Amino acid sequence: MSQAVSRRTLMGGAACGAALATLPLFGAKAHGAPDPRTAFALIEKGIPAAVLVDADADSAVRHVATNFAADLERVSGTAARLTDGASGVAQGPVVIIGVLGHSALIDRLVAAGKIAAADLHGEWEAFRQIVVDDPMPGVSRALVIVGSDRRGAVFGTYDVSERIGVSPWHWFADVPVRRQRDVLIPAGSRRDQPKVRYRGFFINDEDPCLSGWAKKAFGGVNSAMYAHVFELLLRMKGNYLWPAMWGKAFADDDPASMVLADAMGVVMGNSHHEPMLRAQAEWHRHEDKGVTGGAWDYDKNGANLRKFWRGGIERMMAKGGRQNYDSVVTVGMRGDGDEAMAEGTATGLLERVVADQRQIIADVTGKPATDTPQVWALYKEVQDYYDHGMKVPDDVTLLFSDDNWGQIRRLPDPAAPPRKGGYGIYYHFDYVGGPRNYKWINTNQIEKTWQQMDLAYRRGAAQIWIVNVGDIKPMEYPLGFFLAQAWNPDAMTPAAVADYPRAWATATFGPEQARAIGEIVTQYSQYVARRKPELIDQDSFPLGGGTPEGLDGGEFGAMVAQWDALEARMLTVRATLRPDQRDAYYQLIEFPVAAVANLYRMYYGTAWNRLLASKNDARANYFADQVETAFRRDGELTQRYHAINGGKWDGMMAQVHMSYVIWNDPTKQTMPSIVRVGADTPEAKRRQQPVFVPTPATQAGIVALEAPAFSRARDGKGLRWTTIPHLGRTAGAMIAMPQGRPATLASDGVCLEYDVTVAKAGPATVTLYLVPTLDTFGQDGSRIGVSIDGGAVQVLRAMLEPTGGDTDNAAKARWADAVRDNGVRLSTGLGDVASGRHTIKIWRLDDNMVLQKLVLATTPVPMSYLGAVPVA
Repeated sequence: MSQAVSRRTLMGGAACGAALATLPLFGAKAHGAPDPRTAFALIEKGIPAAVLVDADADSAVRHVATNFAADLERVSGTAARLTDGASGVAQGPVVIIGVLGHSALIDRLVAAGKIAAADLHGEWEAFRQIVVDDPMPGVSRALVIVGSDRRGAVFGTYDVSERIGVSPWHWFADVPVRRQRDVLIPAGSRRDQPKVRYRGFFINDEDPCLSGWAKKAFGGVNSAMYAHVFELLLRMKGNYLWPAMWGKAFADDDPASMVLADAMGVVMGNSHHEPMLRAQAEWHRHEDKGVTGGAWDYDKNGANLRKFWRGGIERMMAKGGRQNYDSVVTVGMRGDGDEAMAEGTATGLLERVVADQRQIIADVTGKPATDTPQVWALYKEVQDYYDHGMKVPDDVTLLFSDDNWGQIRRLPDPAAPPRKGGYGIYYHFDYVGGPRNYKWINTNQIEKTWQQMDLAYRRGAAQIWIVNVGDIKPMEYPLGFFLAQAWNPDAMTPAAVADYPRAWATATFGPEQARAIGEIVTQYSQYVARRKPELIDQDSFPLGGGTPEGLDGGEFGAMVAQWDALEARMLTVRATLRPDQRDAYYQLIEFPVAAVANLYRMYYGTAWNRLLASKNDARANYFADQVETAFRRDGELTQRYHAINGGKWDGMMAQVHMSYVIWNDPTKQTMPSIVRVGADTPEAKRRQQPVFVPTPATQAGIVALEAPAFSRARDGKGLRWTTIPHLGRTAGAMIAMPQGRPATLASDGVCLEYDVTVAKAGPATVTLYLVPTLDTFGQDGSRIGVSIDGGAVQVLRAMLEPTGGDTDNAAKARWADAVRDNGVRLSTGLGDVASGRHTIKIWRLDDNMVLQKLVLATTPVPMSYLGAVPVA
């Protein structure tokens, strides 16, 4: 197959296409094919261009050149020649990769006026891709990829790989590469660079899945495994990694891992509770050397801790020639094993810890501590020290965190002076802790991730973005989105977010079914985010009524029907795919949809079984069979995942994910208990199949409205109301954009108006359903206003307090309910309301309040998880 890589095809083919779709590529005209007279033939009649680097090129440039040559072979089917400046004269089409000021090949082209490079000097990870005529003797045309630094060259090269159809997930999710006989790069130049300085992920909670898989595939979590992790990170234009840490020590388990990370261009760090490039597990090793071990207590064991930490910095400097392995050093201190500090720990003690750590850094590096990048993670109780005035050196990055469930806890005060070290965010797609572990499956909406990270960026958190991804798989989809947004948050507009699923599906599976696959992954993400699977059981959602004539599935049944329909659509799309796409489809689409749909059916069957059995109703046996079938299928789906592609991913889906009774994992998969109606029931009735009846419509006196179904949007104070489809649990949500702006008053007139017809007069209550968020200023909660007709504005306040422990006050209890339900409800009375037409107004008061539904009621509202259903 032949393809000319126009702006349209290249941009649409990028896995991060939504973030990049507005950027010009090589100066090509919009939707126009490249002019073959001036374009560069990257592949011509199945023959790829040669790849050329300097003989003394940086190791990261050599690594990416090798991988790029392999990518050209993946696309063309023919091996690409990789050469360096010392191996002879280049001929024919050539791709030249180098670093400005460190590449004789590049610098000669700059000196000859063939490359404009002034806007690359001194920049962080910037690159230019440019087609150059007559770059050297024997070469009539070349594609030159020049980086402002070594990672700039790496990202500029992998950017081309992605645009010609090599997914960052080609190895880590078996995404196939479509063969092309001809690929043309349009004449012209393209420059890009990131807007967030450090962008990456944290491998965490990796037992039993990633650890078990790695042991089978590589003999352990070692440099052989990390080679694939580093490549994945760099292909997604990430640069920063916190390595796996459950009983593991990245640089001690396999010292080659640290060397390889630096050689490929990866910046290494350690997690929020592992200071000075020392893994927590190392503290309990090598105790015979008299350096590690003992109390993790700076007052009692400070000398030993300083020796331990010094060893971490000495190891960072072990590259030789007074050079360091590329790192960001975590400073500060938490309790041993990621536990809270001892109660009563003084702020002054932590300030002394940081001061002593920075002295170690200066002593070992021989440079001021300010020359070594450092980060202090404000995680859980550590944030309290910051709130209480702990002073941190200005060059240290302050890393704010979410609440482990996707709600950012604190952000920089807009009135605070800028910090040299800036601010960052530590975010979670996976978590171990209360109110429940969630580790099994992707339960993250990219719309929610976008809303929170966009808010962070608008509030000045742009130095570090790092996300806890658990085992990496099955977080492929949200991780790709997170890093795409991190590369250029300004480009990830609401329109780009809405288009991202289609663009991602195009890059991953081709354009033929891209829209359908994009819709499937979007619906899946919304449905699964309603409640983490680990939190679901037979009592999670209400059933309807039951009579001998028929059963009303209620809200639980409606949810199961949605999952049934989604799974059916997923299977329809699967039938249209090529055989070589099936493994990737199973990992990215089929398994998560089928497995969660099956889980819902299992608990739905359990709910009916127990209810009917309690009434000695023989229809309970039908649902007992359904539960047993679903339990067996759960195991079969996992076994299939572990068998695909010759067992490549064996062990990766071994996480226990059902029948939880406390916050932590059960020890094994256990089917919910079921009851069968006794032998005194006639055989025909014992096998009776139930008949279902429709759920009654929303009753008179209840008016339900999805937030995007407003009648009028009143903008003001530089804010505009924006619909974010799918955000939240139902249709979507409303946000006043841009985010990060100060509070407004009712007198500013920023509101949404909803015209309603009340069928039944009486005392009215309005309930607002909000996407969970937190007060990022740490004050008295976040406010939203509501009024009816011309009445006074009533202020409702969401007051949630995250906790990793007991819910010992009302705010903590509300937070726990909010993260379990993935929703916040705020209600107020509106007084007596007459029947007829009225207008409800929702007022923007504080930022970061995200409305998804409102319900006006003049009659009692039946129990519901998602809220009353709007009447069409």
